[in-house]
Amino acid sequence: MRAFGRWLMLLVLAAVGLQLFFAVRILAMNWIAPESTSFQRSQAWQILKQQGQLPWRQESVEIKAMSASLQRAVIASEDAAFTQHHGIWWQSLEKAWEKNARAKVQAEKRAQRQPDKPVEVKIVGGSTITQQLAKNLFLSGERTLVRKGQEMVLALTLETLLSKERILEIYLNSVEWGEGVFGAEAAAQHYFRKSAARLNAWEASRLAVMLPRPRYFEKLPQSAYLSRRAETIMARMNDVVLP
Repeated sequence: MRAFGRWLMLLVLAAVGLQLFFAVRILAMNWIAPESTSFQRSQAWQILKQQGQLPWRQESVEIKAMSASLQRAVIASEDAAFTQHHGIWWQSLEKAWEKNARAKVQAEKRAQRQPDKPVEVKIVGGSTITQQLAKNLFLSGERTLVRKGQEMVLALTLETLLSKERILEIYLNSVEWGEGVFGAEAAAQHYFRKSAARLNAWEASRLAVMLPRPRYFEKLPQSAYLSRRAETIMARMNDVVLP
């Protein structure tokens, strides 16, 4: 029992130490932008393995060098309650848990019909912009309860140590907008041959709706879905209050 207690104490100390490490890195982001994120490094490795070279576009700019239309469009598309929550939007999270519960029931039914196939249930949904940033900065892409729990802790830490404007700035400078295309400035140059500061409402909306599946939509620039969704986002943009 004593050995078990010592191991338990070591695990607790390691967990606390890890959270302190994350907190120090996040605090430093008030003054120093992250050079890369965990997600970017993972993507860079995959591209390098597949292509033998690394086509990469990224240029960090201050948030005042991004059009207000882009900021509003991204918030309207990804997290309409961004200025209202403290990192986690509990109503959205509750809906995601309900969806996951239904998915688990369906997976168990499939397992009964096909017992030789493993049951796999992915944890999905409910992520705010802050949670997305937390995941991209520090975590892997796996969908598990442990990873989701760590994401929530990091989101709360981000909201405690950084302003909403700084969170949005780092997010917009690091989010993926296509294969090897990261950040608003690179996306604006890649798709519209102009700076992020000069994006109009329509262009901003088209970029915003790509965010859930940027590499997929990069190959479908004339997608009817993109056009319809962009119109919806444009209609919502006027209701968005910037941080």
